[in-house]
Amino acid sequence: MRNIITMVVSNGIAEEVGIEKGDVLLSIDGNKINDIIDYKFLSADEEIVLEVEKPSGEVWKIEIEKEYGEDLGIEFGGGIMDKAKSCSNKCIFCFIDQLPKGMRESLYFKDDDSRLSFLQGNFVTLTNMKEEDIDRIVQYHISPINISVHTTNPELRVEMLNNRFAGKVFERMKRLADAGINMNAQIVSVPGINNGEELKRTIQDLYTLYPQVSDIAVVPIGITKFREGLKKVKTYTKEQCLEEIENVKKLQEKYMKENGTPFVRLSDEFYLVAEEAIPSQEFYDDYHQIEDGIGMVRCFRDAIESDLEDLDVNMKGDFSIVTGTLAYPEILDAANKIKEKNTNIKLDVYKIVNNYFGKSITVAGLLTGTDIIEQLKGIINSKYLIMSSNMFRKGYELSDSTEQIMLDDLKIKDIETALNVQVIVVDYTGEDLIEKLNEYKEEEF
Repeated sequence: MRNIITMVVSNGIAEEVGIEKGDVLLSIDGNKINDIIDYKFLSADEEIVLEVEKPSGEVWKIEIEKEYGEDLGIEFGGGIMDKAKSCSNKCIFCFIDQLPKGMRESLYFKDDDSRLSFLQGNFVTLTNMKEEDIDRIVQYHISPINISVHTTNPELRVEMLNNRFAGKVFERMKRLADAGINMNAQIVSVPGINNGEELKRTIQDLYTLYPQVSDIAVVPIGITKFREGLKKVKTYTKEQCLEEIENVKKLQEKYMKENGTPFVRLSDEFYLVAEEAIPSQEFYDDYHQIEDGIGMVRCFRDAIESDLEDLDVNMKGDFSIVTGTLAYPEILDAANKIKEKNTNIKLDVYKIVNNYFGKSITVAGLLTGTDIIEQLKGIINSKYLIMSSNMFRKGYELSDSTEQIMLDDLKIKDIETALNVQVIVVDYTGEDLIEKLNEYKEEEF
């Protein structure tokens, strides 16, 4: 049964009126609750009447007075109180289509659900939505929404998404913009297909919807070794990354002059592959695109720089850090700075080649426990192994959002047992790295 309450916040409104874990929310003000969006919209009013069914079958009608928008303090299983809507696209760059067989079933599910965009930041294509779905976004003012655009060229988008309905994205985004819905856009750029002039066209089209479209994140395609039967595509070369940076820089400078924002930002991978300087902290505007890989390196550098003074120089420690090939030079540089500050810290950095998905996958967030164990077994000899939090899956696809599990289903305890280490998970931005080193120190002198 849907709408089962899985948690009641202590001292919240729901607890005060007798709502308990296991109760079922039937309606609010006589309106049936289909999903989390209905719940959030209908529960926002100052005076509401809940209809709640107890495990005994007894139905309670509960009148509540509260502040407008005040949360009731209840949570539901699955986050959205419903099954996520699946994607009907067959995108040429889809990472899920490039997964090997035998992984956990949930990883093969492609969501394309505006509710998950609103609640968890997932990106949607708008392609699989009916007009009434768009109406609902406008009616409930579901905002912001993260949209996978890729291109505003209708014919090209149909080709890239392999969906004959994909060409209407700009038309739908304009309708949402006119209704005051805020949107963040993402572009997966594929060399020779939607990069270069096509990328510039897409950026310029979306800028006409500013400020409702507040920003664009451009990320390069990732290609695994499991592309049998899929369209042949290529990854970015150093020269192509340099060219893309220069092309986009001209638009960024124009938009900065007009509105004080670059509007479009390239992921760190472009700069690292091109061996170009990473932009300043101000360029990234509080790092709100960081989960797209936008500004992660700058944030990490600044975190190490600002926190280094907090390092306990009167302690010893025995640590190792594991990372992907792309971030390896950055992590190594940070480790060297830490060891210069305290020469008694042992801090090794290990670069893990992604054999699981293929060597062209270089980001740390797509590493697997299998590769880490295979490449470190018999080599690592530290007490602690530091791993970035973005190596672990999270979100609605897991039965327990707090569990720490890698893409290949290996958990922390599996790595600890295989390598005879204790794993320390740190934030991928590096904000708590120094704090963790101090916390897990072995002794002071």
